[in-house]
Amino acid sequence: MDPSFEINRLGLARALDLLCEKSFPAPSELPDELNEAGIGEDATLEFLAPSVLGRAARLDAPHAFAHMDPPTPWISWATSQWNARLNQNLLHPAVAPFARDAERRVIQWLAPFFGMGGGHMTPGSTIANLTALWAARDITNAKRIIASDAAHISIPKAARILGLEFESVAVDANQRLEPNSLTGDLSSAILVLTAGTTSTGMVDPFELCGRAAWTHVDAAWAGALVFSNHHTARLTGIDRADSIAVSAHKWLFQPKEAALVFFRDEKRCHDAISFGSGYLAVPNIGILGSHGAVAVPLIATLLAWGRTGLAERIDRCMANAAILAHKLSDDPAWKLFGEPETGVVLFRPTAGTCKDIIARLPDGLVSTATVNGELWLRAVAANPNADIGVIQEALKNAVKKMPSGRKNSP
Repeated sequence: MDPSFEINRLGLARALDLLCEKSFPAPSELPDELNEAGIGEDATLEFLAPSVLGRAARLDAPHAFAHMDPPTPWISWATSQWNARLNQNLLHPAVAPFARDAERRVIQWLAPFFGMGGGHMTPGSTIANLTALWAARDITNAKRIIASDAAHISIPKAARILGLEFESVAVDANQRLEPNSLTGDLSSAILVLTAGTTSTGMVDPFELCGRAAWTHVDAAWAGALVFSNHHTARLTGIDRADSIAVSAHKWLFQPKEAALVFFRDEKRCHDAISFGSGYLAVPNIGILGSHGAVAVPLIATLLAWGRTGLAERIDRCMANAAILAHKLSDDPAWKLFGEPETGVVLFRPTAGTCKDIIARLPDGLVSTATVNGELWLRAVAANPNADIGVIQEALKNAVKKMPSGRKNSP
């Protein structure tokens, strides 16, 4: 037997020990060329840990508030390790009996929250959006896709791939799709609405559902608010869509790469995007061929937390965003873009520049977004462990260190 494919308790225990380390020596550079004989598994763990673990951004740090990338629960680490051990392939039922059932159950549990009939998992919302728009094109024979100026880049990408015309329409002052910009005959169009725009976190008006031949909602970021105890109403009307994409590796706190595409009429949509072959026991649905058991960490998280546990963490993130926005609005050193709708806070200094501020902040505290030609600091409430006190103190110190007499500019 080849020992590299057998259980190595000591090696796995060492990997866990390294995972729990808080500091590492300086990492060694990767060699320019592949080593002829290899250095062995044990030495590889010691060689890579300072780079893989030591150089990684800590998404669970108290100041981590920059991106739509959350920390992941430890149960997802454990079950991801199970997945790596088993290497299940959902393309073939014979080699993934439970993994396929896990995905069906996850969809069965979650689809009703969105008013959808079913769907499947994908590696991310870019693929989920493309999948939904593919089904929409083939079912409706649509010729174009319409989305707002604030839509995610995956939408024009999908239009290019699908050979459809892409039309970008205006947004209002808050970066929501402007309803009056939808004019003319939409009977040959697919309308894409966004629930949680990337730059500002705004939600397009769902009363527009049904105006076109098909309505798809890109809810990659804010879709998980349907599980919230306090913020579900922000997505009122999303159930009128024909399809919805949600990133599980955002507010469902899953490891990359995990997302869900939901359809109102699952059978009709899956039939439109399914292919059979002589080497397949069942039809292949959607874009992916071979794909792994990404539903296993998700179903483990949902079993562990339940809806209320998931909701509590989402609501904690939303509360953090509201607290930060309130503190910024009360401080004359800052200008707030507007009240955060889905946990995305945009702000900028009233003196000095955004770049000056970033240079004085810990890495991972803020990102940036350009809106209406202006650069803004962007804080995203994806981290339930964020400490607003720590973040506020860092921002206060950054302002104190700003050069005096500087006018506000990007």
